[in-house]
Amino acid sequence: MNTESHSRQAAFIWSVADLLRGDFKQSQYGRIILPFTLLRRLECVLVPTKQEVVDAAHQHRDKPDAVREQLLLRAAKQPFFNASKLTLGTLSSTQTANDLMSYVQSFSQDAREIFEHFEFENFVQQLSANDLLYKVVEAFAKTDLSPESLSNFGMGLVFEELIRKFAESSNETAGEHFTPRDIVHLTTSLVLTNQDARLKSGGIVTVYDPTAGTGGFLSESDEYMQQVSGGMSVSLHGQELNPESYAICKADMLVKGQEVKQIKLGNTLANDQLAGEHFDFMLSNPPFGVAWKKVQKQVTDEHKQKGFNGRFGPGLPRVSDGSLLFLMHLVSKMRPTQQGGSRIGIILNGSPLFTGGAGSGESEIRRYLLQHDMVEAIVGLPTDMFYNTGIATYVWVLSNAKPAERRGKVQLINATGRASKMRKSLGSKRQYVADEDIEAIVRLYGQNLEGEESKIFPVDAFGYRRITVERPLRLNFQASPERLAKLDEEKPIQKLPKPEREALKAACATLDPEQIHVNRDAFTKALKAAGLKIGAPVQKAILNALSERDPEADICLDSKGNPEPDSSLRDNENVPLGESVFDYFKREVQPHVPDAWIDEEKRDEQDGRIGIVGFEIPFNRHFYQFTPPRPLEEIDADLKACTDRIKQMIEGMSA
Repeated sequence: MNTESHSRQAAFIWSVADLLRGDFKQSQYGRIILPFTLLRRLECVLVPTKQEVVDAAHQHRDKPDAVREQLLLRAAKQPFFNASKLTLGTLSSTQTANDLMSYVQSFSQDAREIFEHFEFENFVQQLSANDLLYKVVEAFAKTDLSPESLSNFGMGLVFEELIRKFAESSNETAGEHFTPRDIVHLTTSLVLTNQDARLKSGGIVTVYDPTAGTGGFLSESDEYMQQVSGGMSVSLHGQELNPESYAICKADMLVKGQEVKQIKLGNTLANDQLAGEHFDFMLSNPPFGVAWKKVQKQVTDEHKQKGFNGRFGPGLPRVSDGSLLFLMHLVSKMRPTQQGGSRIGIILNGSPLFTGGAGSGESEIRRYLLQHDMVEAIVGLPTDMFYNTGIATYVWVLSNAKPAERRGKVQLINATGRASKMRKSLGSKRQYVADEDIEAIVRLYGQNLEGEESKIFPVDAFGYRRITVERPLRLNFQASPERLAKLDEEKPIQKLPKPEREALKAACATLDPEQIHVNRDAFTKALKAAGLKIGAPVQKAILNALSERDPEADICLDSKGNPEPDSSLRDNENVPLGESVFDYFKREVQPHVPDAWIDEEKRDEQDGRIGIVGFEIPFNRHFYQFTPPRPLEEIDADLKACTDRIKQMIEGMSA
């Protein structure tokens, strides 16, 4: 059955929506059509062994549920069964809802659970209340979805087409659970290209998506591998937070004959239900810029208690964006390099490239990935590619078993110009990547050569040391009325008993209000000469109230005779990794501020050297092309033409 036939079959099934129009919202069509499609497919698959299962159900009716389920699975010769005598074609026209739910409840646990997550019974009752249930059941009972007319692979394509239609019909939320197929195809192709040695007939590989959604990445990778290998065993694993998306994903796996026990429901960050497992290939499109405050305690506890033995050893990003947590989660599931390693394809927004300065959680995560040589390539995508956002996005390709020619390097591919306009927008999705552009992008990646759209950098090119540059504190002091008035604002002075406070202010007022002192030590002596006998906190408060910064004043020295830094003049410089911080300072800083120095106490926790190490990937900067402004004469001519038109309009109005 070719792709066009799949689309026709899907369109025929979707035509049931004509029955629903008016009584249900368009966004609800998929919630009815998908579970009915699944139900009919399962029914058709079970036809050859139906009688054996019904007989076995009667024979083993008194056995414990767990034992009985195993015996019925054996009788069905499938990973699921239905123990009811009923079929869609034999449901009563007078008590359809009761019969239908009895039929669905007779499925094995995995299949039954899918219908529960679809909230199938709720929709059955709504259909019944609108006198539509029997008509829908009749339509599906006449649809031939048997394995003889539609293979598992073909059924998967039909189901995929229905999922796509469902997502498009409710695109206001589709982006949270459904990745556009062009992006799925591109990301999957990038991760699986040049992997022929692992994708061979008879081979066995595992694929994982921690944000499985409706299962698009899992389905696409399976299809890709089967086409390339000519037939191999692909074990699909995933976890999904949204119950409805989970149900669709699980149903998709079931109609394709996949092991559905490996598809889990729940929050991946808070509760990894496939903990300890490792996978050959991993694909993910985590939510963009979504806060992880709801799981903050679990994630923070794991980071603190398990460190690098857990998933989040390098650090934690800011709570407002958890996408890097999903990336670290995937990295923790990589196979050891000696076992062949793993490859990851993950779609992220722009912030993971550069958010967070040296020492921040984001920077430490980038540092870990780059210094462990895991980042193979980053592909910049066109904007307006997703249903719920038009922002810039990037595909990261990671591997812990890079080929020799890629080791120590990162390839950046600028595919922002490879977009085709859609005839009709779907939410925020106004563009798509056509098949020929996908092939061109994958070819750029596969060739691993530099060009206009592809640049290659050593890992250290993205690293730097943030040094702290200090400048000396220079203050002048004066007992002017304006500065004396500031004494009342100082907390140590406010805490003094009133007589002491008044005496202190009176003593300060005896100083010459016109004289400006440019040396702190000299002014301190003048205070003592005025009869002030005070402790260090109060003295500091007086100096603070009566001082102003003055670039011409003497440098303030600490108790050891060293220059005291002025916090208001403190600055940071990012020194490229590998360059001497002192050489950089001498060349870039000292010519402009000769009295500055490097704070050598600020050192990196990991290597102990001066300066905090940071990593960022300024993707756009590397592909920026300067566009010179238009000539002034041309701009002046445009302005004159514009003012002339306005003048004519005004004259026309006054005529």
